[in-house]
Amino acid sequence: MVLSSDNARFSLEKTPPSFVLFGEPTEGLRPIAQALPGVLQAKGYRLAPTEEAPRAVLNFIRADRPTPYRRKAQGTMVVSFLELPEVPQDPIAALYSYLVRALSNMLVVYVPGWGAHFLTLELGQYHEPEGPGFMERVAERIHPIASSVLVVHNRFEPDLEPELWQGDELTESLSAAGRRLAEWDLLPAAFPIEEILPPEDLRHVKRLYGIGGLSYGNLSVRKDERRFWMSASGVDKANLREIGRDILLVTDYDPLENAMRLSVPPHVEPRRVSVDAIEHWMIYREHPQVGAIIHVHAWMENVPSTQFNYPCGTYELASAVAEKVREAPDPSRAVVGLKNHGLTITGRSLEDILERIQGRLLRQVPMS
Repeated sequence: MVLSSDNARFSLEKTPPSFVLFGEPTEGLRPIAQALPGVLQAKGYRLAPTEEAPRAVLNFIRADRPTPYRRKAQGTMVVSFLELPEVPQDPIAALYSYLVRALSNMLVVYVPGWGAHFLTLELGQYHEPEGPGFMERVAERIHPIASSVLVVHNRFEPDLEPELWQGDELTESLSAAGRRLAEWDLLPAAFPIEEILPPEDLRHVKRLYGIGGLSYGNLSVRKDERRFWMSASGVDKANLREIGRDILLVTDYDPLENAMRLSVPPHVEPRRVSVDAIEHWMIYREHPQVGAIIHVHAWMENVPSTQFNYPCGTYELASAVAEKVREAPDPSRAVVGLKNHGLTITGRSLEDILERIQGRLLRQVPMS
């Protein structure tokens, strides 16, 4: 599915995305819980039966009890709705824990009479004022989340060549680049997930997604025509050492399983590769001259940007970024802005990228 600015804001797959409602809405959220399903259905969504694993969940939570929806499948996206008397002065610091505790991809904070504040895992945030067309605008804001297809399943194949079990010069360059990005403070942890989630919920997240924590940024380097080394999900990018745990060799994408294929040492219990592996895979396959890719939560002025705020690890975000790389004057040295998110930067090597971005990055990502 690709959304075009020349067409309607909603462009759905042949199989309509499904959704369910979960939780008990507060008095202020009750009108949203009653009206939003009809708006989504008019746009082509389908209300799923309770026994089905839906594409999206509208989860209504309370400040004193942000109950999570326990996903039956990795590909389910959760949008949680919370009513508050006002939005805190620092929304990210005050609200991000609700987002994580409710195991959500997006948090919608509704303030009666004021409107809604939206916050995503990638720190995208924006406001929709209450008034004419409010429910339509809420539906448009959650659509990129609710309709996206996650590519987070990994298929590990214990067939990595023994001579690569300890890495090679390329993995050394990956480790060195990770250390430099950390020195520039460009790979922060979002929030200490183990401090926010109770043990049961933390186990659920790790079991479902195989992550070690929440962190921003990733990097990769091409190994050969079809393979590339990439940082693992949720690891300390400043300390990339163990092959199969901190750094993984991506060999392919399997569209039938919707899974990334990875070659790992047979004696290692592997971690999942970064959720952006599908994006890097698309770029490497289309542009043989690209030798490395870095993604950071920072910004540069006057860069082309994706139009929609798709979540990390989705096929839609990967396609949108790949399209912008394709349109660049030199795809091997492209800089692409990810809406409300950060940058993906291609280069002929990791050193090439680091030289080009040093001193040019803005720490504040513009939100819209």
